[in-house]
Amino acid sequence: MKTQNWKELEVPLSDSVLKTIEELKYSYMTPVQAASIPLLLKGKDVAVEAVTGSGKTVAFIVPMLEILQKRKEKWKSTEVGAIIISPTRELAVQISEVLQKFLNNLSHLKQVLLVGGITIAEDAEKLRNGANIIVATPGRLEDILSNCKSINLAVRVKSLEILILDEADRLLDLGFSATLNTILSYLPRLRRTGLFSATQTKELQQLIRAGLRNPALISVKEKANISTPSNLINSYTIVNTEYKFSAMIDFIQQKGINLKYMVFLSTCACVDYFSHVIQVMLPSVPILAIHGKMKGKRYKVFDEFRRIDSGILICTDVMARGIDISEVNWVLQYDPPCSASSFVHRCGRTARIGNEGNALLFLIENEDAYINFIKKNQKVDLQKVDIEPSISLYEKCLKCMRDLQKKDRLLFDKANRAFVSYVQAYNKHECNLILRLKDIDLGKLAMSFGLLRMPRMPELKGRNTESFKEEHVDINLISYLNKQKERNRLEKLQVFQDSGIWPTMHKRKRKQSEPWSETKKKKMEKQENRKKRQEKKIKQRMNLVNSTNSTKKKRKKISQQDIEELSKDIALIKQLKKKKISETEFNVAFGID
Repeated sequence: MKTQNWKELEVPLSDSVLKTIEELKYSYMTPVQAASIPLLLKGKDVAVEAVTGSGKTVAFIVPMLEILQKRKEKWKSTEVGAIIISPTRELAVQISEVLQKFLNNLSHLKQVLLVGGITIAEDAEKLRNGANIIVATPGRLEDILSNCKSINLAVRVKSLEILILDEADRLLDLGFSATLNTILSYLPRLRRTGLFSATQTKELQQLIRAGLRNPALISVKEKANISTPSNLINSYTIVNTEYKFSAMIDFIQQKGINLKYMVFLSTCACVDYFSHVIQVMLPSVPILAIHGKMKGKRYKVFDEFRRIDSGILICTDVMARGIDISEVNWVLQYDPPCSASSFVHRCGRTARIGNEGNALLFLIENEDAYINFIKKNQKVDLQKVDIEPSISLYEKCLKCMRDLQKKDRLLFDKANRAFVSYVQAYNKHECNLILRLKDIDLGKLAMSFGLLRMPRMPELKGRNTESFKEEHVDINLISYLNKQKERNRLEKLQVFQDSGIWPTMHKRKRKQSEPWSETKKKKMEKQENRKKRQEKKIKQRMNLVNSTNSTKKKRKKISQQDIEELSKDIALIKQLKKKKISETEFNVAFGID
């Protein structure tokens, strides 16, 4: 029978580890800890599946430290006894922080964190100072193992006792399969290995067979066939497409701005855009944004959100796995995630380790079938919440979004990129049999983004967008607040004007407004005629060139001088195509007026 008392384990824990557990106020083991710690302490390999927020980090740190302490020889500073691999730098940093709390009472063991954001040389310097435990992201660890000859980490890891793959399914989802294989090739086979994940996948089963020796398979769920914590209340709401954004703002205002929210969006561009809009709509609330393309700033934003008592973190699924942020009151899924498993991981950012939490999914009219899909495939119980649309708030949100775009062209660009990226991501959705782009009113969707005009994109061809109400504004008159960006834009616009070739949206606007002046018309006609004469001349010359390759009889009629002239003409055409000469120089050489 499994015990949940830390002091009643069959293989007893050391005093230093028990002291840290007491300091962290972990009164009893969670189910995943009670199931996996005894097996790892007995030298078994384990593959653990447990709901997110169940205490998996401590479940592998505690036995890992006990294994390292039980070695008879004292660990040298250059010997690596344990490696923990995590899919993201945020999760790696988080693991490192928890581990350090234990190491504060274990002075003879030292850890090093190897993640992106700093140079390989800086990581090499950290390793020179010695480390017995490495916490790393797979890409950085592979790079140091394979390419950093000054450290020769491949030799140091020969003494490895235990390898931990945290969020193992996510490691494979992110395409780290080849990287993991490379890392495993450097590690000794006689080691203990622990795989910890929230879901089991086919790829994970293959990794288990390849990397573990007779593993014990552990599946811990708080309720039978339930993949989310039992103290999590999962809800959904269905709103009209154009009211979607205003409905979310309304919900936050009703629940209270003094709470902690995580808002999940489908793309990086959506995070960039809506984080600005939400900040204006809720000026007194701290708004933070994070996504996968924010390489240097991600951890700083993540750490700031962990420290604040209330606020909103706008993010993509980069924050959906393993991240432990205390007291997140609400997880708001602004749209269905790209994979069904991500739905569970998003929800798991709240209701962690015994705490209560809430999650709400926003759906539009055509997405109601997604509820049954989630209930059947992810075993999630969802309650319906009705949010009455407020026309006045919708109009306020729409005005806010459009005013932001008119004031700064950067926001105009962000709004269009966000809409385009959302449509493209939706079209590639894992559940595209029930979430079909053709079922969405794209005009109303564009209104929910507050667009000034419909962008040009393949997905809009042949679609009815009459429900979109275009803002009557000359797009070319919207300027960047950034002076350098605006200067660059005006210079490009001047080039178009001088050449008589206008940007697509400018030409489309001119058809609706005033006609070109007579001077502009004449200039355009003159350029068009010159172009036609140029094309005619080139065609004639090319026909002559082709005639030299037809029959021997024709070739005899062409003199050597003609052939030399043709060679020069061909050389000129090639120089023009490669832009080695200007069009004016080409016309002069060709004798075109």
